[in-house]
Amino acid sequence: MEEHRVRIRDIADELGLSTATVSNVIHGKTQKISDDTVKRVQDLLERRQYIPNMAGILLARNDSKIIGVVINNHEKYENHVLEDGFIAASVNALARAVDRAGFFLMPKITASWQEIPKFASMWNMVGLVLIGYCNQDYQHLRDEIRVPLVIYDGTIHDGKRLVNLTVDNYGGGKQMGEHLKSLGHERVLYIADNDTHVDHLRYEGLRSVLPRAELLLVPMEHEKRITFYNGHFDEIAGFSAAFAASDYYAADFLHFVQSKGICVPTQISVAGFDDSALSRQLHPMLTTIGQDHTARAELAVEVLIKLRKQITVEPEILLPVKLMKRNSTAQASMQSRSELK
Repeated sequence: MEEHRVRIRDIADELGLSTATVSNVIHGKTQKISDDTVKRVQDLLERRQYIPNMAGILLARNDSKIIGVVINNHEKYENHVLEDGFIAASVNALARAVDRAGFFLMPKITASWQEIPKFASMWNMVGLVLIGYCNQDYQHLRDEIRVPLVIYDGTIHDGKRLVNLTVDNYGGGKQMGEHLKSLGHERVLYIADNDTHVDHLRYEGLRSVLPRAELLLVPMEHEKRITFYNGHFDEIAGFSAAFAASDYYAADFLHFVQSKGICVPTQISVAGFDDSALSRQLHPMLTTIGQDHTARAELAVEVLIKLRKQITVEPEILLPVKLMKRNSTAQASMQSRSELK
């Protein structure tokens, strides 16, 4: 026999109250209810082990206390988006920051921006953090969603309903250029799957120090990328160092050159960007540009709360990055230096 579930009507009948009064106590709407009545209802709810519909409670409030994080399930992740080092670190930091602020985090993965407005309205959200979409998508969302938006690494912003939190991509590329130049590297390969937005800024920062640095645009899919590397192996072998737009691509490249019998870093130095957990799991450990995921997550929550209160915020906030020197980069060999002359 199915166990009898306690209903609001049962609690109301036992206390001689209306179902509306009991419902208001459950949903926290107690401004017009006496403290004694509130306590009587709460005590009986506890004794009868009433199980509330939490979704209903959250939706009934003017503020659900839910902050959503929506990640673009881009084709380059090959349906493993949450396994990407940058994405994983970002979501992990957001989960901690949202919890510390007394909110609930609700994640969603979708390649279609059209799904996001329904997601936001369905749960009466405080705001959304958006990661990995293009500027056109952000423009559509700004026009269609009433809740505040924080985006990671975009270029669109207005400071009233949408704020862009980005890191110093140009500065990160410049720091890596200065590091590689100090090791005697001049002809450096920059590896990315595009030459726009943050990837372009990282490349420009690198070239501000190393003007001979060259861009190598690679396919997004892993198997196609390895095939591409094999087809361009002679060209790749002419560089003394490679700097990838992400730790994931750097790790990919590092494994490829090692499979070809090339020693890292004595024959070629390899570096990345993000300082993800992956960078510290490689052999050798990856030199990379670190960004503070915790600081960005905490700032994202702070900005959403301010926007919710209609406080205007700086439309774009630039966070610092830091060179993380490890053992995947080393002094350029004499052979590499002679090839440059």
